[in-house]
Amino acid sequence: MQKLESIIARATLYNRQDSLDRALQLFWKKGFHATSLKDIEKALDMRPGSIYAAFGSKDGLFQEALDYYARMAMAELELTLSKHRSPLLGLAAYLRLLGGLRDEALPRRACMLVKSLLELGAREASALQKVEAMLAGMETYFIICFIKSQQLGEIDNQLNPARLGRRLQAEVMVLRAFAQREVDSSAVHEVAEDMALSLEALYKGDINNMAATHA
Repeated sequence: MQKLESIIARATLYNRQDSLDRALQLFWKKGFHATSLKDIEKALDMRPGSIYAAFGSKDGLFQEALDYYARMAMAELELTLSKHRSPLLGLAAYLRLLGGLRDEALPRRACMLVKSLLELGAREASALQKVEAMLAGMETYFIICFIKSQQLGEIDNQLNPARLGRRLQAEVMVLRAFAQREVDSSAVHEVAEDMALSLEALYKGDINNMAATHA
């Protein structure tokens, strides 16, 4: 019985994730305001009653889709950093990873949070606050990485971790926006590489030696 319940639970989780992935694609393509209930019904292959039972409302679905997107983005960042004992090298590696954005499908290529930030208004205050909180959380994560980098003696203690974190978040947002243009993938890789090199230039010493030491 427990095994059956476990199988059902996993199937339910998979179906919900699939629905959120479809919703994310839809909201990216049409935007929150232009997306109708009919659009959602078609994209999720669900009846109105089932949609409301599962997500409560269009706004509820949108916010859960944002949560899903943010979790995926954070998981990607954390996985990249986990491969490097050096926070600075990990952040540089993350920028280089984003250099492949042009090869990815939307909405992963762009930043759903920034798109939502620009679209949402006072009528969607709850969703807007969620977006602001998610972006603030990402910025804080970057700041903590720079603090750790200072503690390890990788970068100058005179540098401001908060300022570095804000700059890195701005660069990530710009890189995602640049990847939406009709440019070659190689151009995005080059921009990401320049950003990564700029980050590595903060290191107090031989970056090649650091890479070998922390590999």
